[in-house]
Amino acid sequence: MTKIGVIGCGYWGPNLIRNFRNTSNCEMVIACDMQEDRLNRVRKLFPGLETTQRHEDLLRSDLDAVAIATPVWTHYPLAKTFLEAGKHVFVEKPLTRSSQECEELIQIAKEKGLVLMVGHTFEYTAAVNKIKQIVDSGELGDILYVNSTRVNLGLFQQDINVIWDLAPHDISIIAYVLGKEPISVNAQGVSHFKEGIEDVAMTTLRFENKTIAYIRNSWIDPNKVRSMIFVGSKKMLVYDDTSPNEKIKIYDKGVEQPSYYDNFGEFQFSYRYGDIYIPRIEEHEALSSECGHFVESIQEGTTPRSDGMSGLRVIRIIEAANQSLREEGRAIPVEPISNMETITNGVGSAH
Repeated sequence: MTKIGVIGCGYWGPNLIRNFRNTSNCEMVIACDMQEDRLNRVRKLFPGLETTQRHEDLLRSDLDAVAIATPVWTHYPLAKTFLEAGKHVFVEKPLTRSSQECEELIQIAKEKGLVLMVGHTFEYTAAVNKIKQIVDSGELGDILYVNSTRVNLGLFQQDINVIWDLAPHDISIIAYVLGKEPISVNAQGVSHFKEGIEDVAMTTLRFENKTIAYIRNSWIDPNKVRSMIFVGSKKMLVYDDTSPNEKIKIYDKGVEQPSYYDNFGEFQFSYRYGDIYIPRIEEHEALSSECGHFVESIQEGTTPRSDGMSGLRVIRIIEAANQSLREEGRAIPVEPISNMETITNGVGSAH
């Protein structure tokens, strides 16, 4: 049995506790939060669960791993403390506040043979994995562009802007589905309510071969929208995460260019309007799969899908987007993770 503790019992922590308690070969041992009212709620939800207000109490020898669901600024010091103590670590997104902090955590995990995993939950959803399967099959053709919208009214964050808060989901999905990293990033945004913390932003990711992705994030939209459009050279796919039964629709639509023409007068695009179909998806709770994957990675000594390198990839893109914000939307080049010499894809694997 892998024994786990959860730090942070606010919005997301209780969901982690519930799923780790239901994970095979896993024992959810202890929950930690500085606020006693949150611990009281956890004790009511999960009778018999040990609780504490001191994260130091989770450094004990019988605990194998910790899951961290605390404010972003605490991720790095907490994760570093537990990695150095020999504990496997799961951290909610974003992994840290900077790529430098992330690289240090990856290096510690590598040296100690520990699993370091980040909570890119959407990579474990049935819908996103179905999309990746469809894209990889070539059914959509070459991906021309992606349009992602993740907006709602609230929840405003006090220490990070809307890109840091919402865009990690969009970025991790796009990178996971496409299987590649952008070569440059630019972003524009505005702070309407708190100076220096943008509540509305548009981020553009440019990839090789003319693929482009647009990400719109907002805390001040009237409706909650979670949608993505993948436009391919053959077909188009629409993903609506808020739809209960029809999360993915594939449109047999496209634009075709004549292969040969003698003069401009003969040149005309043709438009294809075909059928729409809804792929069948075997739904499951993504967080359950994610928690199970963390435990499995620990027990089998394998690298998790959303490992430290995955977290670093997202953070580097977010950093570039925020640099672009400060420089009035200038395109910021992004060095691919694969070009880094000091950190390898094996980082985070357990011995």
